[in-house]
Amino acid sequence: MEKINRRTFLRRTGISTAALAVGAYGKALATDMTYSASEGVAEDGSSATVADKGARYEALLADNGRALVNPMMGWTMHFYSNVLANYGSKLAPSDTLDDFPGLSTVYLRVPWAFVEPEEGRFVWELLDTPAQRWIEKGKYVAFRISAMESWLYYATPKWVFDAGAKGYDVEGNYIEPEYDDAIFMEKVENFVKAFAARYDNNPNVVFVDVGHFGMWGEGHTVMTTPKHGHAWGVETQKRHIDIYLRHFRSTQLCISDDFAGHDNRAARFEITDYAFSKGVTLRDDSILVQPYPNSWYHSELAQQFWPTLPVILEHEHYGGSVDRGSWDKDLFLKAVEDYHSSFMSIHWWPRVLLEENRDVIEKINRRMGYRLCADSVEWPKSVSRGEKFTIKCKMRNAGVAPCYKGGYLCFTLKDDKGGVVSALVVDNFDVKSLEVAAPDKAKAVVVEQEFCIAPRYEDKAGVFFRSCAAGEDDLYMSVGQRDGTPLYELPYYGCDGHKRYKIGKIKLTE
Repeated sequence: MEKINRRTFLRRTGISTAALAVGAYGKALATDMTYSASEGVAEDGSSATVADKGARYEALLADNGRALVNPMMGWTMHFYSNVLANYGSKLAPSDTLDDFPGLSTVYLRVPWAFVEPEEGRFVWELLDTPAQRWIEKGKYVAFRISAMESWLYYATPKWVFDAGAKGYDVEGNYIEPEYDDAIFMEKVENFVKAFAARYDNNPNVVFVDVGHFGMWGEGHTVMTTPKHGHAWGVETQKRHIDIYLRHFRSTQLCISDDFAGHDNRAARFEITDYAFSKGVTLRDDSILVQPYPNSWYHSELAQQFWPTLPVILEHEHYGGSVDRGSWDKDLFLKAVEDYHSSFMSIHWWPRVLLEENRDVIEKINRRMGYRLCADSVEWPKSVSRGEKFTIKCKMRNAGVAPCYKGGYLCFTLKDDKGGVVSALVVDNFDVKSLEVAAPDKAKAVVVEQEFCIAPRYEDKAGVFFRSCAAGEDDLYMSVGQRDGTPLYELPYYGCDGHKRYKIGKIKLTE
C-alpha cells in the first residue's frame, strides 16, 4: 500500500498550502547575494587584525562565514515527520548529524494516538529518546502532536471516540474529530496538561506547535469539509490555542499559517491577530509546494510577527518539491529574507538535502535568525588596577531577525593559564535592539562603556581591593547574560571553548 503523505494528498486533491509572488526584492536578490568566508586566521588563532593606535589597540574582526548554533534559531530536523519512519529515525543512535551546518533543533511531529495509546498511559520514550541524543550535544527539541492524519485512521486515539467524542469517517480512510465536541476537548486538555507538565519550562524545548486542530495539525479542514460537510470557525481555533496557553506558560507556542487558510493572502487575519496578542508565533507549513509564482502565500502575514517573535519556516518534502519542479534554490533563500525566519526545516532525508543544496544552505546560514557581529573593538594597551578606562565596540546584526532573548557584551581578561582575571560587562546596551536590514545593509552601532578593574575602597581601616595580579593578559569578547556568562556563538575564530572569542592583548599594571 502506498503511503500518503501531506504533499501527495494535496496534489491528488488539487489543493496547495503555500505561495507568494516574488517582488522587486526577489530573484535578483537571491542570485546576486554571495558570501565568502574569510580564510584568514591571525597568528594567535583569532579572527582579529590588530592595529597599533598609539596608546590604544583597535581590532578589526572578519566574519568567518561559519554556521552558528544559537538559541531560538537554526535548522529543525524532522526526526519524525508524522510517519515514524521519516526522516531522521533511521539514523544510528550515535549519528546526530553534526555535519549539517547550523542544525540546532530536532523536531518531533507525531500523532496523538502514538503518545497516549490508552487514556493516562503516555509513551514519552518516543519523544525523549531522540531528544536526548541532540540535547546531549547542546541542542534543542520542538514538538507537534496531531489529532488527524491522512494516512492513519485513528490519529486521535480510539479510546477518545469510545468515550463518546464525535467524529467523521472520511471515505473509510481516516476519522476526523468534532473539534469542539465537549468530550474531545476534555481529553485534549488532559493530554496537553500532562504534555506541559513534562516539557514546559524546559530550557531544552525551543517551541511547541498548537497541533490538535486540522489535518496534520496544520489548522485547516479544507480537504475534509467537502467530504462530510462540517466546518469549524475561528472560535473553535481560539479554544484550541487557549488550551495550550493554559498549560504551556513558559515555552514558545506557534500555529501554522494554515489556521488563516492555506491559500489566503493578507497581512492580517482574526485568528493570527488573536495568536499574536497571546504571544503565539507563526510557522509556515510550507513553502515550495508549488512552482513560482505560488511558492508561498504568507510572507506578508509574517511581518506582524517577526519583529517580536521568531518565525518558523517549513519547506515541502524536498523530494516531492523537486519532482514537481517546485524547488528553486534562489526562492529558498528568498523565503528566509521575506519571512525574516529564525528557523528552517530539514524536511527530507537530511544528507540528501545537504549534498544537493550545500551552496544555498551555507548562504542561508549567513542570514537566518540573527548573526551578532563586532566589526571593530578599541581598547587601551595598558590599564592600571583601580583606574577608569573605556572600551569601544561597533556592533551590528547581520541576520534577518532580532536576537529575541537579548544579551550583553562582555570583555574578559584571561591570564596565561586561562584563568579569568576580570569580566567587564557592557550593561548599557542590549543586542536585542540591533537593527535588522537587507543583506550587508545593517548599520553598526557604536557601543562604549567605562570600566575599572579591581577598584579601591578606602576606609579608616585601610584600603581594600580584590586580589588582582598585574601582567599581560589575553582579551576576549562574548555576548550573553548580564553577569558575563556567554550565551551566543559569534562568527569568529579564537573561541576558548566557552563562547568567548580572543581579540588581542592588554597589559594590567599595579
